[in-house]
Amino acid sequence: MKTYFNTFLSYSLLFIFVLTFNTSCKDNKQKDGMAQENFTPKYKWEDTNLSNTERIDLLVAEMTLEEKISQLLDVSPAIERLGIPEYNWWNEALHGIARNGRATVFPQAIGMGATFDEDLMLRVGTAISDEARAKFNEAIKIGNRSRYAGLTFWSPNVNIFRDPRWGRGQETYGEDPYLTSRIGVNFVKGLQGTNEKYMKAAACAKHYAVHSGPEEFRHEFDAVVSKKDLFETYLPAFKALVQEAKVEGVMGAYNRTLGEPCCGSPYLLQDILRESWGFKGYIVSDCGAINDFHAYHKVTQTPEESAALALKSGTNINCGNVYKTLKGALDQGLITVELIDTRLKESLLTRFKLGMFDPIGANPYDNIGPEVVDSEAHRKLAKEAAQKSIVLLKNKNNILPLKKDTRTVYVVGPSAANEEVLLGNYYGLTSSTQTILDGIVSKVSPGTSINYKSGVLPFSDNINPIDWTTGEAGASDVCIAVMGISGLLEGEEGEALASSDKGDRKSLKLPKNQVDFIKKIKSQSSKPLVLVLTGGSPIAIPELHDLVDAVLFVWYPGEEGGNAVADVIFGDISPSGKLPITFPKSEDQLPPFIDYNMKGRTYKYMTEEPLYPFGFGLSYTTFEYKNLKIDENYKVTVDIVNTGKIAAEEVIQLYISSPLAGTEDPIFDLKSFKRETLKAGETKTITFNLKKETFNQINQEGKEVLRKGAYKMYIGGSLPSKRSLDLGASKCIETLVNF
Repeated sequence: MKTYFNTFLSYSLLFIFVLTFNTSCKDNKQKDGMAQENFTPKYKWEDTNLSNTERIDLLVAEMTLEEKISQLLDVSPAIERLGIPEYNWWNEALHGIARNGRATVFPQAIGMGATFDEDLMLRVGTAISDEARAKFNEAIKIGNRSRYAGLTFWSPNVNIFRDPRWGRGQETYGEDPYLTSRIGVNFVKGLQGTNEKYMKAAACAKHYAVHSGPEEFRHEFDAVVSKKDLFETYLPAFKALVQEAKVEGVMGAYNRTLGEPCCGSPYLLQDILRESWGFKGYIVSDCGAINDFHAYHKVTQTPEESAALALKSGTNINCGNVYKTLKGALDQGLITVELIDTRLKESLLTRFKLGMFDPIGANPYDNIGPEVVDSEAHRKLAKEAAQKSIVLLKNKNNILPLKKDTRTVYVVGPSAANEEVLLGNYYGLTSSTQTILDGIVSKVSPGTSINYKSGVLPFSDNINPIDWTTGEAGASDVCIAVMGISGLLEGEEGEALASSDKGDRKSLKLPKNQVDFIKKIKSQSSKPLVLVLTGGSPIAIPELHDLVDAVLFVWYPGEEGGNAVADVIFGDISPSGKLPITFPKSEDQLPPFIDYNMKGRTYKYMTEEPLYPFGFGLSYTTFEYKNLKIDENYKVTVDIVNTGKIAAEEVIQLYISSPLAGTEDPIFDLKSFKRETLKAGETKTITFNLKKETFNQINQEGKEVLRKGAYKMYIGGSLPSKRSLDLGASKCIETLVNF
């Protein structure tokens, strides 16, 4: 009887709990729905039945002059009497939500460039914007409206990595305008979403324009470029993001271009950006850039003159404080109230499109919850991105992949157990980081004897002269040396703490102490040594290339970087990354850093033989290209055959050379690419739908022209250069196209 009573009581309590829970959920859903349905606007501009333009006109009409000016600053204070909350425009999402706590850390941007994968970048952008909305939704609940907690992200960086010494080159997608455009467009599309009414998050193309170091002089230098270089190299990515991706924001750079400060250049901001390209979003200054007008560029005399120049040129939001002097500029007759209204309305449109002035529940993105942040699905995506970014630069006698049951493995190097090398710069935080050592240890057999010692300091000679490492490492069946650099040595002017050049790298060499350490191991042993390099820019290792057995360049691979590197080393996947930037043999092959002329720079104009060419990257299999055809509609087809024994992905690259290649035009010019998976022995026909305009070149006046004569077209898995073939790349196939 007692047992029966207890059972009855348990079922009764369960029934009451379920009934209460369901009723509570139903009530909550009704309340959530009523947030929008029963919303009664307090002000006319809150009426969601009106267009955004109508609402903005009504809002601005209610503002005082001081209130209007306050909303043109990156830290826009609350206007309590109008119910307008505080908003901070400065947020970062370069390779994941940055500087704002927990988030998925994807590979650094330069690693994303190495994937040559548009679909991947779209998915990464989408994942980042999911996390952005989830974190924003939670931040609002706890009253966090601080810097980095908003939805206007000052990413991506689509500057051209025209000089490998630039410390911030790691933030870019590489040296090629076309590759940068394709990766950047897909990132922006993923970030901003596809809803017709609401924008998921606002991307921003930076730093407009002609900006790529030196960091030391970024506040004062004048980038003097030809019209050809401007429109052929420095502007195409910005144009693509504006016209194709409809990027919401553009950030003006610190420097001058052609004599005008970028944030105060009517030519860049009005003539090109708004009038020629049709840009409809907001323009923000880089932080402190407007102050540079009078402090360093000396193009104005006072803060009021600087504020007026920026506002008249088109800059909507001042990251800094100079726009606080707009009242003074108005009193001096330098600007008008009408101009203030215009710039304010242009910027407010972004906040309205993000749904910031609508009731909670009106925006479909309000429903994205915190469970997406650094979720299992996003970590899996971060791992995929890291896998596809890894570039195999050498594989003597097919030493890689290693067997997981190798008898003894010794891991050395300052990057092996270092989480810093996973992050790059502009990164988020996660508790899920996997170092390269973690990944390697997780792959080998329990019976494998694996050991680790750093063995060498990152950037300087060991203080203790006793060496307990090189002999043991050389005696193992295989040594994996994880070397390279980190964000301590390269980055933005104030971040790279170990840099003597304010974040830039005057030397491209691997630190000498690391080179000497590798040489010492190899001098004592003939056993295989696999060199894994971390870094966000080219590292010149001519003295090590012939010495070591394999070289992997892994960039700053993000939170799953260690697992991804181990996947490649032990053959769970075949490497498929390609270099998005040329690796010179030394900085002696480069023009002066401050020279923005493209002659001698990048794969397009560099005539000297590099260490590793743009577009290069080996695989664990081999590919053959044949049957290249192009029809009268410029439809290109080519067959690719996986002639090896394992399935793998390949990046098929299409280049052209005009009749003036090497003189007036680039030696080679990337025009399309596709990433494909092929099974062992499989043949696929790849199609590229080109246009006649694809063959256009830029003349000295900056205009597109079609050269008369025979163009060469190449298709292969690398740059069609002799150096690529010498390093083991598949032979490209080529044909002529006459005009």
